[in-house]
Amino acid sequence: MNFEAKKLILDKIKEYDKIIIFRHKRPDGDAVGSTKGMREILRLTFPEKDIRLINCDYSDYVSFLGDEDGAVEDSFYTDALALILDTATSDRISNQKYTLCREKIKFDHHINLEHYGDYEWVEEERSSVCEMVADFYRTFSDELKINKEAATYIYAGMVTDSGRFRFRSVSGETLRLAGMLLDMGVDLDTLHAHLYMKEFHTLKFQAYVYEKMQISENGVAYLHVTKEMQDAFSLSSEEASASVSYMESIKNSLIWIAFIDNDDGSIRVRLRSRFVTVNSIAEKYNGGGHACACGATVYTTDEMMALISDADVLLKDYKENNEGWL
Repeated sequence: MNFEAKKLILDKIKEYDKIIIFRHKRPDGDAVGSTKGMREILRLTFPEKDIRLINCDYSDYVSFLGDEDGAVEDSFYTDALALILDTATSDRISNQKYTLCREKIKFDHHINLEHYGDYEWVEEERSSVCEMVADFYRTFSDELKINKEAATYIYAGMVTDSGRFRFRSVSGETLRLAGMLLDMGVDLDTLHAHLYMKEFHTLKFQAYVYEKMQISENGVAYLHVTKEMQDAFSLSSEEASASVSYMESIKNSLIWIAFIDNDDGSIRVRLRSRFVTVNSIAEKYNGGGHACACGATVYTTDEMMALISDADVLLKDYKENNEGWL
């Protein structure tokens, strides 16, 4: 699948002595795992090349995966190849100095809203970019090298972005690639302990969410995580954002939304659904993503309520015109 795109990426990597890897703002497990996994594969394979992972956003959630590369002078970018992973639109790239690079390659699995690279490999049906990185390695395994460390990075992104292999984007191919990585010695006990054990204050907040979440007339579950709530429970931005997952198992609620106050006064929107395609709502409110998992940004309570109303209308229409949604 997309062999030509993969071959072009490999040829471009061979062509450049300097390669800089980028990802999106507020990185998740897939963004971190794919970029760190790609860097490790390339460093193992091409030890003579200068390969850096330079980003401006950090993730507490997957900080256990280790450090990244520090800042460099602007001149370092000018004769480098940019590999931009897991980022649908150019404004979401955390390190905007990607524009200084000589050539740019977009490597993504989101709905392709913007063609910002000189070249691109986009597969919207993939469960994660980490799955694509694993496929990239397997396609050229006679040339590329991998180790347990790289496999761990990539598997971490696959398991987190697929909801532990539960989402509709998971295929037999996803699991075959995951199996290939496990065969390299990934320590599942340690990895899952890092990913899924929770701090006590986070569990207290989760209990609080169940008291505060609301549901619309047609079944949209939603929660507004205010700055006051974040301060009261000592939540990081990532812990506040994780609240969207607490609402995923409400029967008849096929859309669930978390609104998280940001320090700059904007409100981050995390939008999730089962069966219903919701990315058009995210796109209406300064966002985008996948069909059933996307993000947006609103700036007022009125905008927040308008988004909930739009989701409620969409869910009403879906329930009236579809069967088999439980």
